Amino acid sequence: MLAKCGLTNASLYIFSNTHDKNIITWTTLITHFSQSHNPFQALTIFSQMRHSGPHPNQFTLSTILPACAQTTVPANGKQIHSIVIKHGFESDIFVGSALIDMYMKCTDLDAGRRVFDEMPQRNLVSWNAVIVGFVQNKVYDKAVRVFCELLREHSAGAADQVSFSSILSMCAHVGGLSFGRQVHAQVVKLGLKSLAYVRNSMVDMYSKCGCFEDALKLFSGSQDRDTVTWNVIAMGWVQNDCFEEACNCFWVMRREGISPDEASFSTALHAATGLAALDQGTSIHDQIIKIGFIRNLCVGSSLITMYAKCGSLAEAYRVFEEIKDRNVVSWTAMIAACQQHGCGDRVITLFEEMLAAGIEPDYITFVSVLSACSHNGLIEEGFRYFDSMSKVHGMRPRPEHYACMVDILGRAGRLDEAKRFIESMPVEPDATAWGALLGACRNYGNLEMGREVAERLFAIEPDNPGNYILLSNIYTSYRMLEEAEDVRRLMGVNRVRKETGCSWIDIQNTTYVFTVHDKSHSRTHEIYAMLDKLAELVKMNGYVAETQFAINSAGEYKEKSLWYHSEKLALAFGLISMPVGAPIRIKKNLRTCGDCHTVMKLVSEIFAREIVVRDINRFHQFTNGSCSCGDYW
Repeated sequence: MLAKCGLTNASLYIFSNTHDKNIITWTTLITHFSQSHNPFQALTIFSQMRHSGPHPNQFTLSTILPACAQTTVPANGKQIHSIVIKHGFESDIFVGSALIDMYMKCTDLDAGRRVFDEMPQRNLVSWNAVIVGFVQNKVYDKAVRVFCELLREHSAGAADQVSFSSILSMCAHVGGLSFGRQVHAQVVKLGLKSLAYVRNSMVDMYSKCGCFEDALKLFSGSQDRDTVTWNVIAMGWVQNDCFEEACNCFWVMRREGISPDEASFSTALHAATGLAALDQGTSIHDQIIKIGFIRNLCVGSSLITMYAKCGSLAEAYRVFEEIKDRNVVSWTAMIAACQQHGCGDRVITLFEEMLAAGIEPDYITFVSVLSACSHNGLIEEGFRYFDSMSKVHGMRPRPEHYACMVDILGRAGRLDEAKRFIESMPVEPDATAWGALLGACRNYGNLEMGREVAERLFAIEPDNPGNYILLSNIYTSYRMLEEAEDVRRLMGVNRVRKETGCSWIDIQNTTYVFTVHDKSHSRTHEIYAMLDKLAELVKMNGYVAETQFAINSAGEYKEKSLWYHSEKLALAFGLISMPVGAPIRIKKNLRTCGDCHTVMKLVSEIFAREIVVRDINRFHQFTNGSCSCGDYW
């Protein structure tokens, strides 16, 4: 009773002062520590029992084996296995099932399968332990084989919701739609469709296998939707880039009286982030506080990311400071937020504070740190952090890390070194590394290398329009207009199309979307009048049009067409619609062009306004004529 009420010290005190301890007393205490995720304490008590107490029985062994599984150290479980054999409990079904589960969770799959094969009698728990173990270790072919064995040897009716849910989870991860449909048919045949665990797994399987309409049909036909059901369908909307529908899911769930959990909040915040809807994210934050999830690390990290990607770095930092027991996820979320907003110095400071706090970084942390080094020109620091990945943290760099190092060298103009770095990589260079070098070639006008790198990229990813456009821009900068046009014709031959650029701005809870040359807005006349005014003002402050960014335009119209880019239209609308002095926040689905970037800087100084532009790469905070990105993005 004391242990289950959380009074561990009191239970230990009574236990230590009990003179006639029996096997039930010992097993009760071991069970408490095992179930409360304190495996090493459970193992300590078990060891004390073996030295001074009675022999373990099958219940004691079934309890201590899950504790061994939690440690993920096979040696602990193997010692208990020898004790199982010594006391003759290897034929006990429950002990055997616990052994299988332990070996599977300790990734000793062969040992787990041997225990299963040697069991004289199996029940469903042992079959499920093998199936779940193979699925969790991503050995999917063996999971299917055991599942089919179970259906053949014991008839389909022998499988239960754990068996079916595990195999459906496997189908979701590998995109096994065909096999998933067969499993669905067996579920219907056995009358298991109404079980929440199975139904949720089927919804998840169809969502992740690209059949979201089937997932919606199952969801709509569910009578007793629980929190997991809503979470699965909301994540399905997110995976299909339907962020508004995902947000609506959260609010409908709340209206139906379903209590959200950490996954509900994280998914809703992810959706708000996808929409860059700060008001929506703030409303979800209010719900988090109301329900009491503000101390949850997963939710806190999602909040940091939401605020940062909605353009409010100060709010992200406030959430971060309120998190007491920070883990690697929360530290990384804040580091990434600062990096996206161009605060490179703050990234380095946070990273060093994280290391000092004893938190081990992961590969995502290093991507943000190396990127910050690139944007701040910290070449030596970048190489030091890169080398520390393997030498200090035992981490093998991934393609993203190599791309960051190429970016560091490329931004510094050390293109030959960057190329040699790529060629010396221990793994085959991918598009991220070559793409970083091509971007550097564009920035420094290295035509020869740019042409060579672009050819490599055309072979690796022929459908990426960005590579063609970068090479075309290099040709244009050299006034090699025919060659630039040839590159654009090649895009047509390869059926590669540049995504249509659009920008959007939120004003008084309404989102306004603009495309290039857009004249659909009711205030179009005022918007274009403001553009004319801006053109005059920025020219008086030294603006020179960067006509290489005028796509599909020629002659004198080149310079004029630059003023019809979607982000400039959104800027003009913001200036005529928002209160004087209020910050203007614009979102764009593509990388912002250099000419728009220059104009935004000048306008921020002329109008004394903060302008925040979130493009596909990062945030640009324009104030007093400068940008947080340091003119590199």
